[in-house]
Amino acid sequence: MAQVMVNFRMDEELKKTMEQVCAEMGLTMTDAFTYFAKTISREKKIPFEVSADPFYSESNMKHLEKVISDIESGKAKLAEHDLIEVE
Repeated sequence: MAQVMVNFRMDEELKKTMEQVCAEMGLTMTDAFTYFAKTISREKKIPFEVSADPFYSESNMKHLEKVISDIESGKAKLAEHDLIEVE
């Protein structure tokens, strides 16, 4: 089967981390991407769950726009509070 070259851009640190992890598994990045492509081709789906961050949902974006509008118009009452840490 003929081989083709595929090029794309990626963050430099992400690439370094991926190369390191692939090496630990005895793979090259080419091996990993080929495995990914073969799995997609065979299963006709991405081989892991992909979901949207709920922060960017339509309802939350509308809420944030309203809050910003209230702040800009002076309707919102802003108050200091202690930092809330979430684990």
